[in-house]
Amino acid sequence: MDVEHTCCFTGHRPAKLPWGSEEQDPRCLALKSSMDRELEGLYQQGFRHFISGMAQGCDLYFAEAVLALRARHPDVTLECALPFAGQAERWKPADQDRWQSILDCCDVETVVQQNYDRACMHRRDRYMVDRSRCILAAFDGTPGGTRYTLNYAMNRELDILLLDLNHPDQPAVHLTL
Repeated sequence: MDVEHTCCFTGHRPAKLPWGSEEQDPRCLALKSSMDRELEGLYQQGFRHFISGMAQGCDLYFAEAVLALRARHPDVTLECALPFAGQAERWKPADQDRWQSILDCCDVETVVQQNYDRACMHRRDRYMVDRSRCILAAFDGTPGGTRYTLNYAMNRELDILLLDLNHPDQPAVHLTL
């Protein structure tokens, strides 16, 4: 895939989201709407390949939004970057089904490593950033994996688009270095 036309994503899992797992919450719906709007804008700027890390929460929202974008623009591709082969094994059955449904629809499935270890999520995040020119993030400013990925993206000088989880209805803020 062409790095110049690739955008990856980072965002929080349900435990860190103000609405938790309640996807019908107006704030979650606003975030999903903002993702759709930002993805359409990225498409208009020439981005065609999108990478999701496939974690629960925002990663899955993003992957589903990319699939919706692909329905409008068939030249869009979705890559699912799995940190390890059994990523969803311990999830609830409904979450496993959702994850598998997205995998079944993606264009590229990348398994970063076969077995889980403490560093596999960071390796997956670096894999995505290293293959992208832009990163879209749903972030609330707290420490954790999303912040780690954004810091790595800043060091790699990616274009960064931030969706503020405290104001999910607002357009993304474009960070420049």
